[in-house]
Amino acid sequence: MKPADPERLTRAHVTPFAVFMGFMIALQLLGALIEWKHPDAPWWRQDPAQLVYPLQTLATAGFLIRYWRDYTFDWSVKWSLIGVIFGSIGIGFWLLPTVLYDAWGLTGKTEGLMKLLGVAERKEGFDPSIIHHPLGYWAALTLRFIRAAVVVALVEEIFWRGFLMRFICDWEGDYWKQPFGRHRWLSYAVVTGLFMSAHAPVDYAGALIYGSMTYLLCVWGKNLGACVVMHATANLLMGLYIMKTGHYGLW
Repeated sequence: MKPADPERLTRAHVTPFAVFMGFMIALQLLGALIEWKHPDAPWWRQDPAQLVYPLQTLATAGFLIRYWRDYTFDWSVKWSLIGVIFGSIGIGFWLLPTVLYDAWGLTGKTEGLMKLLGVAERKEGFDPSIIHHPLGYWAALTLRFIRAAVVVALVEEIFWRGFLMRFICDWEGDYWKQPFGRHRWLSYAVVTGLFMSAHAPVDYAGALIYGSMTYLLCVWGKNLGACVVMHATANLLMGLYIMKTGHYGLW
């Protein structure tokens, strides 16, 4: 791949991720000032994420659309199916600690190794039921799934795999000349480590396994579309599990 405009290609791969993370940082900094856990509080003050996430989804999607022609996904039925398999297995490992928490009949907070491995109660999180109007509830839930299974899958794989893996391989040169999916242990360590750090500590174990599997798929298939499909499958299955079990903390 030899792009005509490397600077635009870099912007295309980095900007949507930067916009997405900008909303997350704003939520962390301002959420505590807005949040008001009171029955009389409006839904957006009970959980500011209910307002921020839809705005984040729409804004980030806008940048993805703007730069769409700059991405090379190499969509393939074969690799998409493999991505579905990898995503199903990867999210299985991610959800396993929560499944074990329920299966073992645990209650309350866990400590030590159990907490480190993610075996913890995951009830507190994005719960659309705080919006009592049916239309608002379904709008929030629909946008939440679009965010997880479409926007996040695209933004993260375009950035982590499409840009950062190449950048680490040759940050002092023309990293866009690096082939997609080139293996370097440093690239694996940095990308997987940053992927883990973008999640809560309780999810570090799951993120390590899942991130390693995505790296393997990337290096094996050399197909960005497969990585996106893997991520989309995993997040869709996680969302369905959350809505079935009420473990909103996984979101």
